Order: sequence, then structure tokens, then C-alpha cells
Amino acid sequence: MAPVLALALALLALGPVPEVSASPGTARVLIQTLRGDIVVEVDTARAPVTAANFLRYVDARLYDGARFHRTVRLGNQPHDAVRIEVIQAEVNPARARRGFPPIALERTSATGLRHLDGVVSMARDGPDTATSEFFICIGDQPSLDYGGKRNADGQGFAAFGRVVKGMPVVRRIQRATADGQHLKPAIVIRSARRLP
Repeated sequence: MAPVLALALALLALGPVPEVSASPGTARVLIQTLRGDIVVEVDTARAPVTAANFLRYVDARLYDGARFHRTVRLGNQPHDAVRIEVIQAEVNPARARRGFPPIALERTSATGLRHLDGVVSMARDGPDTATSEFFICIGDQPSLDYGGKRNADGQGFAAFGRVVKGMPVVRRIQRATADGQHLKPAIVIRSARRLP
């Protein structure tokens, strides 16, 4: 009886068990936008640091009132030798100060995840600087993987999930009115919540 009690106390000390989908090693998040719903499957097994970071922003509700603010299309990158297609989101600017510290970069060479159509990844400046901004790939984007040429440092970006429902919404957001790469107006994210 004592070992069972000790195990129960140890589990309680770890805190509540996060909700995950039926698939082991994943969690699903519903992102509700003014253009429609997007369901993202977060890979907590292969990209644990990045997935946990994204989920803590979801759980803290910092994506409520957030927005997709950037659309990158083949035709709006006049100064980039390597072109990509993504949409990018940021937390609600009024709540950005309540964010979390930057995380270590989980390179695609370590996770095995690739920037394919519908893949969700963290935006960053230098390595180990990602916080809350994320992007969704439209079409395959190998230049965003480790060793890719989109970023001069060659370290790539941290892919951590994929869209499992709502790619037509993603494509509608990418085609929305923009001034250069800035969506005008930005597409509001009403909420982001874990799904059971």
C-alpha cells in the first residue's frame, strides 16, 4: 500500500495532466479566427520543448484576441533570393508583456519534422529567440528546415505541429488584402483552446 501512496503523491506533485488527443504524443488545438476554424495537431513527442511552449501560450489564453498579421506570398518578397509561402500569427499585442521567456531552438535535424504543407512552426530572429509568434506553411518549404537557405544562419525553424483541419482557411488568410506582407486588416484570432 505504501508504494501506491508514494506514487500517487509523486504524480500529484507534478500537477494536473494536460489534455491530449486520442493519439499518443500529440495534443490538438482549435484556433478560431474571423475567417474560420483551424485545428492544429501539436507533436509533443518529437518537439517537446516547442510544443510545450506553444501550449503554455494557449493555456494562458494569450492567443485570445491575437491575430494573423503577416502573409508571405511568392509575389511579395522582392528582396529575398529564397522565397517561401506562410502566414504568421502573433499574440494579442496588448497582452504581449505577459508572455514567457524565449526557448531553445529544436532543429528539424533533431526532431525529424519537416516544413511541409500545413506544418506549424515557431518564428524567430536568431537561434534560441522564439517566444509566441508562429507560422503555418502553405506548400512544402524545405528552405525553412535545418540547413535551408531562407535564414542566413542555416539553423532553420522549429516545426512542432501540423494543420489537420482548416487548410482552406489558412489559404484564405494568405490571400487576404495586404500591404506588402502586412495583412490589412489583420485577421483576428478569437480564441485558441485545447481539444479533448
